[in-house]
Amino acid sequence: MRDDKRERRKYYIETFGCQMNKFDSERAIYYLDNTGYERTFNTSDADILIINTCAVREKAENRLYGHIGNFKTLKSENPNVLICIGGCAAQSLKEKILDDFPYIDIVFGTQNIEQLPDLIKNRLDFIGSICSTIENLDSLGKLYYFKRDFKFKAFLPVMIGCNNFCSYCIVPYVRGRERSIKPRQIISAVKQLVDDGVVEITLLGQNVNSYGKDLDSSWEKKVYDFSNLLNDISAIKGLKRIRFMTSHPKDFNKDLAAVIKDNNNIMKHIHLPLQAGSNKVLNLMNRKYTREIYTEKYSCIKSQIPDCAITTDIIVGFPGEEEKDFYETLDLVESLRFNRAFTFIYSKRKGTMAAKLADTVQKEKKQAWFRQLIEIQNKISYEENLKMAGKNLKVLVESKSKKGESQLEGRLENNTIVNFDGKSNLIGKFVKVEIKDARTFYLTGIHKGINK
Repeated sequence: MRDDKRERRKYYIETFGCQMNKFDSERAIYYLDNTGYERTFNTSDADILIINTCAVREKAENRLYGHIGNFKTLKSENPNVLICIGGCAAQSLKEKILDDFPYIDIVFGTQNIEQLPDLIKNRLDFIGSICSTIENLDSLGKLYYFKRDFKFKAFLPVMIGCNNFCSYCIVPYVRGRERSIKPRQIISAVKQLVDDGVVEITLLGQNVNSYGKDLDSSWEKKVYDFSNLLNDISAIKGLKRIRFMTSHPKDFNKDLAAVIKDNNNIMKHIHLPLQAGSNKVLNLMNRKYTREIYTEKYSCIKSQIPDCAITTDIIVGFPGEEEKDFYETLDLVESLRFNRAFTFIYSKRKGTMAAKLADTVQKEKKQAWFRQLIEIQNKISYEENLKMAGKNLKVLVESKSKKGESQLEGRLENNTIVNFDGKSNLIGKFVKVEIKDARTFYLTGIHKGINK
């Protein structure tokens, strides 16, 4: 371990999971940098190795264990390296992590991020592992202290937690119940970000459509929901793009669709998780809507915003799902034609209601359904992307592309990725791109100049 008097200690942080996890990592980076630590992107240079974990699916959990194994090798080469495991898996699996991996130095939960520098200091001062997870998950803490990965865009939570308790989902148990951040605090944070050069903000929440239900009536309006918040944020001068995720179908309403339609800086993209097209399976999942209600919400969006891209999540192989249930899901996928779908094989999560259900679907059947669903959805995604070929569209350039050394990557207003040749000085700027061709998951195009 380095001597503090000679050189700042370096930390490496890796993030698994959702955008909320990415925001949590930005908070950790803020606190560590302001305590005198230095970030490195190379594990071999690090004095402190941090993983911010995901617990939503078994795959993410297995990925965590693989990384912990890799970190053990680094620890054997340098016993002074500290290994810190945080996030949702740390919140729900802390005993297992410490029992199975005794060389872990620190385990911290979803509510302990601002304490991370103190936990590291305590571990440096004393021998032995430290486990610090707050079981009362009702606190918001100092949520808006964070250091962005991008100068021109930011993630910003508007609420934390979830009250829905879908039978397969661990989130309410590791993030707590819904807590809305007060509108004044959110609007003030957005203004500060815009003043700092941010042109795109993604508003985050496990279910943004529940925003405001837990707020008291002392705010200027008796009822202040997400559509009110979105409308007020859209009026902030200098904010070019607003995104949000995730929406729950049971709470999505026509007022929100109208706000999106009426404000040009609110992006025409909605992520609306379906999960299943069978009413029987939706009931087993405790989703609190039917396929008919979902279709009605989908139609409401399309009738008000015809060019709105709608993406979704779908789970196959849920306990109790039968062939006819799966084909009801396929039927809805084919009729609604989602722009993209994030598809998953059901993953049992300990402590959830679904974990008590008998897993009635054989592994081979799950995999066959999964392949069939992907084949159909990929065809639809390609066809929907192909509709944009030949158009000149506005792109916010985000980074260098992995598709080629000379290529850049950006996003359309509908969240579709576009790759095109360009110089790195375009990153963070709006450009005009002529769409030349389509792939299943992205578009290719030609840079046509700065978009003013």
